[in-house]
Amino acid sequence: MRSNYINGTWTPSAGDAGIDVVNPATATVIDRVPAGHPADVDAAVRAARAAFGGWSATSAAERAQRLDAARQLLDERADSVAAMISADMGSPIVFARKVQVGTPLAVLASYVDLLAGYDFGGERMGNALVVREPAGVVGAITPWNYPLHQIVAKVAAALAAGCTVVLKPSEVAPLAAYELADIFHETGLPAGVFNLVSGSGAVTGEAITAHPDVDVVSFTGSARAGRRVAEVAAATVKRVTLELGGKSANVILPDADLATAVKVGVARAFINSGQTCNALTRMLVHSESYDDAVGQAAKNAERYTVGDPLAEGVRLGPLASQAQRERVLGYIQLGLAEGARAVAGGAEPPPGLEAGSYVRPTVFADVRPEMVIAQEEIFGPVLCVMAYSTEDEAVAIANGPAYGLAAAVWSADQEHAVQIARQLRAGQVEINGGAFNVAAPFGGFGQSGYGRELGVHGLEEFLELKALMF
Repeated sequence: MRSNYINGTWTPSAGDAGIDVVNPATATVIDRVPAGHPADVDAAVRAARAAFGGWSATSAAERAQRLDAARQLLDERADSVAAMISADMGSPIVFARKVQVGTPLAVLASYVDLLAGYDFGGERMGNALVVREPAGVVGAITPWNYPLHQIVAKVAAALAAGCTVVLKPSEVAPLAAYELADIFHETGLPAGVFNLVSGSGAVTGEAITAHPDVDVVSFTGSARAGRRVAEVAAATVKRVTLELGGKSANVILPDADLATAVKVGVARAFINSGQTCNALTRMLVHSESYDDAVGQAAKNAERYTVGDPLAEGVRLGPLASQAQRERVLGYIQLGLAEGARAVAGGAEPPPGLEAGSYVRPTVFADVRPEMVIAQEEIFGPVLCVMAYSTEDEAVAIANGPAYGLAAAVWSADQEHAVQIARQLRAGQVEINGGAFNVAAPFGGFGQSGYGRELGVHGLEEFLELKALMF
């Protein structure tokens, strides 16, 4: 069984219990990590607290140098880390290399660049000088769907701010976190600045959130778990950042290039086998183009080959676990029971792939806004195509669910697309397929959480403001 990484050394857990790490493509056990113990968290927090004084006093240039060293090592190991992620949670190997590893590399580079010009030290307001200082010890709790990117988005920003970190990665896909700990160790990052404690949310996550010496908790996961984090953290009045679920709408206006909008929209819905919080899982199309859009979406879905994530040409691997597969299949069956029409995919397993956690890419037509599949996050390769008659109706449908993480608008008139985008209650809106930007703030409205990650806004989640009056 693996150990925790505490105060610069690999340290066995205080508990004997472990959690098997399962390859979702083969259902075989590939590793084992500690199940977690509150004593592990306490040791890690004490190490982070002891290291905070020295790390917070380092210069921005030195912190940038440490992050760049980590970036260089990760780049050298990119292929092996991608293969590890593919085995850990099922991403096809090409996607794992390009996105699961490529995005964290870009995020690390973005914080190196940001530290070169960010002004921590002073903004004059009359007789006051407003300075920004590290917030303290950060507890980072991360999910399994992007098991390296979600870690780096939090850890790189926290370290850049001068904070120290105690990380709890998802026990479903923890192996990339161990690789990152090795990388930080090899860079010579001072002991205690970064700590990794394995375990479940109920044990390790709760202990981190409740610990009185943790100043900030940054959590990514489900809305249910996020509410629990906020509840536990409130007892010690610590700052909390929550990046939760999504049910993002892709609004295709009547003047848009329908073929392109549908093709890209299907890709945005099925990215990472649909296990993406900002996936565009609701496609909204004008009623006059609806049948055409449904047919095109179904044809595009058929091009998404499901299979072994290491096999050439595979676009969708398994879902991250058998439990996740059962959850998604439950939603597909519910959608059919609600009266939606599956024009692609369905609840039957892909032929020859019964052993793994595979789900066929599914497109639902005749989806009404009040249906459960149109309101709740499914987190699998399931797309709902919905009709609207007016722009006002499209906006109302888009804003209907409790979530507000992301959205998209397609139109031949970019200015008009922006006008519609400004009406959508979402933290990020793609205009005509705009690319993801690692320097732009990421986070949502409503039950998608609060706070932001990435770029300067992500950095400032880990800084405190202090006013010096003269």
